[in-house]
Amino acid sequence: MSGSRDKVLQRVQRALGRGTLNTEQRAQLAVRMRTPPVPTRIEFDEDPVERFVAKAQKESATVAHVANVQAIPEAVTEYLKSHNLAAKIAAAPALRAIEWPAHLEVEFGATRGQHESAVTPCLAAVAETGSLVLLSGEETPTTLNLLPDNHIVIVRRSQVLRNFEDVWQQLRERDDALPRAVNLITGPSRTADIEQTMQLGAHGPRRVHIIVVDEI
Repeated sequence: MSGSRDKVLQRVQRALGRGTLNTEQRAQLAVRMRTPPVPTRIEFDEDPVERFVAKAQKESATVAHVANVQAIPEAVTEYLKSHNLAAKIAAAPALRAIEWPAHLEVEFGATRGQHESAVTPCLAAVAETGSLVLLSGEETPTTLNLLPDNHIVIVRRSQVLRNFEDVWQQLRERDDALPRAVNLITGPSRTADIEQTMQLGAHGPRRVHIIVVDEI
C-alpha cells in the first residue's frame, strides 16, 4: 500500500514540477504543520454541550443523555427497542470495557454490512456545527461508521469542543501517529441528487443516535 501511495505522490510532484524535499525544506514544513495560521473562530456564549445537541438535532440526529458510562447499555437497548431493531450490535473494540448485558448480542470489530446497528466512541464532538469526529484504527473500524443503517455514537461531555480548530489542535498533540482517516459526521447520510428529493442513508447510516455521557 505504501509503495502505491509513494508512486501517486511522485506523480503529483512531477506534475507540479517539484522534486523531493531536502532536509531544510522538510524542517520548514514540520514547523508549519505544528504552528498553522490562526483561523477565524466562530464565537458563541452558549454552553458547548447544549449547542452541540441543538445543532446535531437540527441535522436530524437524535440525542439521549445518560449519567455515566454504566448507563450506556440501557440507553442502547432503549434505542433499539424504540425502532423495533434486533438486540444485536456491532461495537468498536474500544468499548470492550463496558459491561454489556447478556440480552444484548455484541460483536466487536469491523462489519461487512451484516449488522443493522453499530456503536462507536468518538474522538470529539464539535459544538460549532453539531458534528462528530471519529478516527479510523483497529479499535475504531471505519466500517462501523458507514455500513450499518443505525449508528450510535457515545460522546462524553468532556469531549465536546467549541470549534473545529480545537479538534485539529488535539490531533496535533496526540502521542500516536495520525490515523489513516478522520471522519467528520454531521447527522445521517443524505442526498437530494435524484429529482431533488431528500433521501436518507444513501452513502451511510439512515439514523445517527448520540448518547451524551454527562459524567465529567
